[in-house]
Amino acid sequence: MSLTTYDVIIAGGGLAGLCLARQLRQEHPDLTILVAEKKKHPVPEAAHKVGESSVEIGAHYFSKILGLEEHLVEKQLYKLGLRYFFTEGDNRDVTQRIELGPKTFPKVPSFQLDRGRLENFLLEEDRKCGIEVLDGVKVTAIEFGDPHHRVDIDIAGQVHSFKGRWVVDGTGRTGMIRRKLGLTRPASHNANAVWFRMGSRIKIDEWSPKASWKDWMPSEERWMSTVHLMGKGYWTWLIPLASNSHSIGIVADDAIHPYQTLNRFDRAMSWLHKFEPQCAEFLEDHRNELDDFLGLQHFSHNCTQMYSADRWALIGEAGVFTDPFYSPGSDFISIGNDITAELIGRDRRGEDITQHAAFFSRMYLLLFQAFLKLYDGQYPIMGNAQVMTVKVAWDNACYWAISALLYFRRKYRDMAYMQQLEGLLTRFFFLHARMQARLKAWSDSDQVSYGYQQMSLLDMPYLHRIQGQLWDDIDDATLTMRLTENFAELERYADVILQMAAGKTIARDHGGFENAAVFQLPKAHVAA
Repeated sequence: MSLTTYDVIIAGGGLAGLCLARQLRQEHPDLTILVAEKKKHPVPEAAHKVGESSVEIGAHYFSKILGLEEHLVEKQLYKLGLRYFFTEGDNRDVTQRIELGPKTFPKVPSFQLDRGRLENFLLEEDRKCGIEVLDGVKVTAIEFGDPHHRVDIDIAGQVHSFKGRWVVDGTGRTGMIRRKLGLTRPASHNANAVWFRMGSRIKIDEWSPKASWKDWMPSEERWMSTVHLMGKGYWTWLIPLASNSHSIGIVADDAIHPYQTLNRFDRAMSWLHKFEPQCAEFLEDHRNELDDFLGLQHFSHNCTQMYSADRWALIGEAGVFTDPFYSPGSDFISIGNDITAELIGRDRRGEDITQHAAFFSRMYLLLFQAFLKLYDGQYPIMGNAQVMTVKVAWDNACYWAISALLYFRRKYRDMAYMQQLEGLLTRFFFLHARMQARLKAWSDSDQVSYGYQQMSLLDMPYLHRIQGQLWDDIDDATLTMRLTENFAELERYADVILQMAAGKTIARDHGGFENAAVFQLPKAHVAA
C-alpha cells in the first residue's frame, strides 16, 4: 500500500506546531508539510489555553519573524509590561502594596494573546499557504524508520498512515516522542497552577478611588499589564484578553499552598478570600461569567534530548517546561522552532546534522536549566517585596543583556557562533545560579517591610538601555563585544546587589526604591 509522503509531519497543531509550519513554509517554500491537530477548529476564544502573556523573545518571533504583526496589533492586545503588587498587611488595599510596573508601553513591544483567536488565525493562514492541516484528528502512533518515519492518524474513527522524512512532536504535555523513547525526566521545581477565565474585564485600576492611586498612572492602564499579586509561596495572575474576557490564575509552591486547597473553583475562591481578599471581592461580582476552570499539578518537567540526527525534534511543552512566571513559554517555542527549522534546512541541503543535533539539544537543555533556577526553591521569596523587587530587576537585566539579545540576532540557531561563546555563557550561567542562591539567603534573613512605593524597571537607566538595544542592527563582532561588556556589567551589578544584601539597606538608606543603588550600576561603570 502506497502511503502519502511529506517532508515534515508535525504531530500537534497548537501554538508551537502551527508556528513552526508557518516558519518552515517561509524558509523553504517547496517543503511538503502535514500538521495533525487534536482539537477541532475553530476553537473557542478566551477559554482555550493558558500561556496568554508574551515577553520580548516570543513577541519578536510572532511579530517580526513570522510576520504576524498586523494580527497582533489589530486582533490582540498590546501588553503594558509585567506588573507586580507585593503583599502588605491583609492585602485588602492595593494602594498600600509596593507596586513594580511601567507607566508607559515599552519600546520593545509584547502582547497579551487570546490563544483561541491566535491559533484559529494561524491554522487558517497555514492552510492558505499550502500546508495541509488536519484538525479534529488524533495521532495514534509514531514509528521511526529510514529514510521515512510512519505516523498513524485517526481521522473520523479510521486510522490512516503517512510517511514523513521528519517528524516533529508538538503534542504538548502529552509528549508522544518523549514518552515513547523514555526521555522524560522529573524537574525539581514543585509548583502547581489553577486558572479560569471570566467573561469581562477585571480592571485593577478600579480597585481604589484614592487620588494617589489614580495620579501615579492617570491613563488607568494598569489592567493592560500582566498583573501579578505576590505573596509568600504564590503569585496570582490577571491577564486581559482581546475577546473582552480576563484570565485569572494562581501558581503556588505545593509545600506552602497545597494543590488540594486550590484545585476546584470554590476552593480557589476561598483561597483568594484568604490571601488576596480584595481581588476575591471583585471577582465575586463576576461569578456568573465563569468560562472555565482548569488546573495542573507539578507542571514543570524535563527531558534528556530535544533533537536527533535521526530526523525528529520536540517543540514547545512536548520537550520541557519551566514555570509561567516571567511568561517564558512562547520564548522557548521561539528558540526551539528556530533550532528545528535550522536542522530541517541543513538536512534538506544534504548535510550531516549529527553534530548540530547533539549541540543544539545540549544547549537548549542548558538554557532550560538556567531558566529553571529562576523558580526552583524561589517561591518563598515572592512574599518579600524588598528582595523580590531586586530579583525582578536582576532577572530582567540577565534576560535583556544576554538571553534576548542572542535571540534578536538569531544566534541560538548558529552553532558556530554559539560554540565560540560557550566560555562566556558558562560564566554567565554560573553567576546567574549563584545570584539566585544569594537572593534566597537574603530573603531568609531580611523580612522588614519598608512601606508603600511605586516604581518602574524602565525608569532605571541601566535597564532601560539594555532593553532598548535589543533591536540594534549589529554584526557578529559587535554582538560579541556587546555580550562581553554586558556580562562585565552584570558582574558589577551582582556585586552591588550582594553589598546591599549584606547591609540590608535598600530603601532605608537610599530614599526609596526609585533611587536605590541596587537598581543602578555605579555611574563610572555604565557604558555609554
